[in-house]
Amino acid sequence: MKLVIIEPLGVNDEKLLSMAKDMLPADLEIVYYNTRVTDTETLIERGRDADIIAVSNLPMNADVINGCKNLKMLSVAFTGVDHIAMDACKANGVLVSNCAGYSTAAVADLVFGMIIALYRNMIPCNDVVRKEGTKDGLVGFELEGKKFGVIGTGAIGLRTAAIANAFGCQVLAYSRTKKDIPGITYVDMDTLLSSCDIVSLHTPLNSDTRGLIGKEELAKMKPSAILINTSRGPVVDSAALADALNNGRLAGAGIDVFEAEPPIAKDHPLLTAKNVIATPHVAFATKEALEKRAVIVFDNVDKWLKGTPQNVM
Repeated sequence: MKLVIIEPLGVNDEKLLSMAKDMLPADLEIVYYNTRVTDTETLIERGRDADIIAVSNLPMNADVINGCKNLKMLSVAFTGVDHIAMDACKANGVLVSNCAGYSTAAVADLVFGMIIALYRNMIPCNDVVRKEGTKDGLVGFELEGKKFGVIGTGAIGLRTAAIANAFGCQVLAYSRTKKDIPGITYVDMDTLLSSCDIVSLHTPLNSDTRGLIGKEELAKMKPSAILINTSRGPVVDSAALADALNNGRLAGAGIDVFEAEPPIAKDHPLLTAKNVIATPHVAFATKEALEKRAVIVFDNVDKWLKGTPQNVM
């Protein structure tokens, strides 16, 4: 059996291979590519003889899946699998496992980094102090007492809600599945959007959530509200959000995800919109999270080899 780690996983090469050696059977052949490529031809060449491929967020389209004739298992070093041709995997009998849970703390941390940066004008303050300026016009807001909306209450959404509670926020939530969690009040989407000062998105990308936040939804939010998206870019209509920000119908936004993976084109509407903090899909990327992720990747492979697959998508 052959495992191909088809791209870097964010862990030092030596440590990554040591982890693989410690966690996987000695007779499993392991090939590691520590450079990232995106073209279909090279991905097929790398994975041509692989029984198992470990991949992070490279676009594993149907041509790649079909071109890797021996492929039986994909261990995806990511929570979402919208970059994987799942229909092709199903047609070819390829099992797909993900790495749910590795980035829960990391993503929630960034959510509040963005919120505090927006509420306390951190970027303008940094700029003005370097220009010998003062706080004039830069008085901010406190989190305490704000209504905090969480859309999607999986692990990351729940951790975000818990932190919001710790800041003294009133947490409202919307999710297809309601949970009995102290400190969280479930409401319908319209109520959440119209009443919350902060709305944080934590949904997967699927047919139900694509375009979930568009022009109509943004119009229901308070002009003083801010929107945080660390879930998936297409959950939000970027053009509609940029228009709302530029026309004062929304106060600010923190955006870590876009319609495509970075680099993001300079003319993307959110990069020129007012009061946007943009980051290059980095919410999951902490040293601790990436090491947790590698452990799950190899554990998924090990469990599959033993006939007890886990984290199956």
